[in-house]
Amino acid sequence: MQASVCVSVQASVCVSVQTLVLLSLNDDDLELGLGVNSSMHRRKLRLAIEDYREAENGKGLSKASELDHHWVAKAWLNDVGLLQYSQAFHNHLVDGRVLNSLTKRDLEKYLNVSKKFHQISLLLAIELFRQWEFDREILHERRTWCENHNVDPLVWTNQRVIKWVREIDLKEYADNLLNSGIHGAVLVLEPTFNSEAMATALGIPSNKHIIRRHLFEELNLIVNPARHGLMQESERLGQLCYAQQGSLGHNHTGENVLGDPEDETSRKYKAGRGPMESMKAFGGKDLGFHETHSPRPRGDSEETLSRPACSSLQTFTGIDVTNT
Repeated sequence: MQASVCVSVQASVCVSVQTLVLLSLNDDDLELGLGVNSSMHRRKLRLAIEDYREAENGKGLSKASELDHHWVAKAWLNDVGLLQYSQAFHNHLVDGRVLNSLTKRDLEKYLNVSKKFHQISLLLAIELFRQWEFDREILHERRTWCENHNVDPLVWTNQRVIKWVREIDLKEYADNLLNSGIHGAVLVLEPTFNSEAMATALGIPSNKHIIRRHLFEELNLIVNPARHGLMQESERLGQLCYAQQGSLGHNHTGENVLGDPEDETSRKYKAGRGPMESMKAFGGKDLGFHETHSPRPRGDSEETLSRPACSSLQTFTGIDVTNT
């Protein structure tokens, strides 16, 4: 028994020493000494070590540790509606911890996500996940509850949004949302995503005024309650209008994933402006909340799509909602 205890203690000491050694290694050490050539793989190693170190303090491993790179590359990207990036995510072994560290720059540089809207879609999906500390069981329960009811659109997957489009008698356009990156967090959290943006993504011609009006009314029915609910919850908790980071909310360099909260963009963001505010797309049309197919009385415009109190993105300069 004594020998067994000694061996156990020695093993624990060895693991602690090895962890300390790994934590002390810089990128050159990891690359030259351990042969880890990919910077994303080095980040994955660092985040895993950090998670295990925190677990030794009694916190336990993060929920993000339960999300392996196979699940992220297949199931999660499928839910987001951007499965076309699956191979890139798989090649870089993006697991739950790495997912939580991703920035716009990472998406562009390592994962070949060059489209601004796809970047927004991915980062909003990550921020949604972060709100439940990457506990996929909580997210699964929320999604199961609203699968057959048009409520709680915040957690809708891309497939659930497509199902809703079919239910509102627009099934001929529904498949245009495949691989579009349009999911519930985009509908609810991005304040400038409106019925015009959705109509463009669906491929509804601009001269189909009745169909676009129908979409506008149906979108209001699901989005407005969700956005009002978020605003009320934000006011109740006294939250600032920028996304809060979880325990792994910074990347491997310590950089805030969402940028410096005190920079100019962030100040606009805190004041209620979303990441796509005042941006141009769709042939130069402004992305404000309005209908372009018919004149309407002042004050009776698509501004009735209420804006959420908080949005999680701050740094984009252009947007194009398409699935190509």
